[in-house]
Amino acid sequence: MMHAFDFDTPIDRRSMPGEKWGRYAGTDVLPMWVADRDFAAPAPVIEALHARVSHGVLGYTDAWPSLVETVVSAIARDHDWTVDPDWLVWLPGIVTGFNLACRIAGHEGDEVFTTTPVYPPFLTAPANNGRHLVSRPLVEENGRWVWNRESTEAAMSARTRLLMLCNPHNPTGRVFDRDELSWLAGLAEKHDLIICSDEIHCGLALDVDHPHIPIAALDESVAARTITLMAPSKTWNIPGLYCAFAVIPDPQLRQRYRHAMRGLIPQANLLGMVAAEAAYRDGTPWRLALLAYLRNSRLRVIDAVADMPGVRMSAPEATYLAWLDCRESGLTDPARFFEEAGVGLSDGKAFGMPGFVRLNFGCPHATLDEALIRMKRALTAA
Repeated sequence: MMHAFDFDTPIDRRSMPGEKWGRYAGTDVLPMWVADRDFAAPAPVIEALHARVSHGVLGYTDAWPSLVETVVSAIARDHDWTVDPDWLVWLPGIVTGFNLACRIAGHEGDEVFTTTPVYPPFLTAPANNGRHLVSRPLVEENGRWVWNRESTEAAMSARTRLLMLCNPHNPTGRVFDRDELSWLAGLAEKHDLIICSDEIHCGLALDVDHPHIPIAALDESVAARTITLMAPSKTWNIPGLYCAFAVIPDPQLRQRYRHAMRGLIPQANLLGMVAAEAAYRDGTPWRLALLAYLRNSRLRVIDAVADMPGVRMSAPEATYLAWLDCRESGLTDPARFFEEAGVGLSDGKAFGMPGFVRLNFGCPHATLDEALIRMKRALTAA
């Protein structure tokens, strides 16, 4: 039942050092930057954590059978994709996951392709691992961010070894459809690329008519070249518990991936795995209530931005993030401008697209409404 969940009552995060609200401690700036939400984790997750902590022993652990079974059945239930338990590789996080993919794709000096704007660690992962980043921008057509297929294809060279995909897409909120994914898969096949697909927002597709499709679920040949990265962290708001996993159907690719982890990558966090099992098993009612709340939040943002001079956006199909185009506002540094107006946003420069800002609307409606009022007031005054 929807009314059983409270997303409206603010939780004071200012007392938590080092978190989202800590950046603006002692100031009147509403933090809408880093992609976590100002909502408590679901009750089943909190209860599972309490039970595990109450046991008292927090020893080393690998993923246990009921956790693996729960994750496998949740992927089938939520994304209509049947995965084998052997395909799972547990990780402390998604960023670790795509850095490893860069490390095993081709050789030193080879190329990794991604599209911009994109989650900033995508843009630094290739160089972290001795690879060259090649990127091309998405283009906005009829209010939707889409692939420029000609420029993407033209960017591929004999040295391109990895396609890094973010789907659902951060920051534009696109849920790429079957046609787009099939085209990308065809490109990967033609150029013999590994695909690494960051699907961390897969549980947050906002519209029933735009469901998330894992690219590896298209067919077995696509799955054989794909590393899919998933985690409970964004959906159930538990990113600080550090638990994620890769789904790698191909045994040779999986072996190379595991080999690259040795001695470098720690186990997923024990409490993160406890939380993951509870979230995937018992977190669906909370998730559906959250999606209803976020749909309302999205409408508030769309309505407010329509009244902001020089700012526009296309509606996100997933996530709790809005990608705002400020290029016609006359602002040279929109992120700083809004921060001075009391709203802390993420600067589009870090995503490879200056002139934009990313707004995180994962907060109580009262907080969101206040932030939007501050933004409009500052733009109107300017």
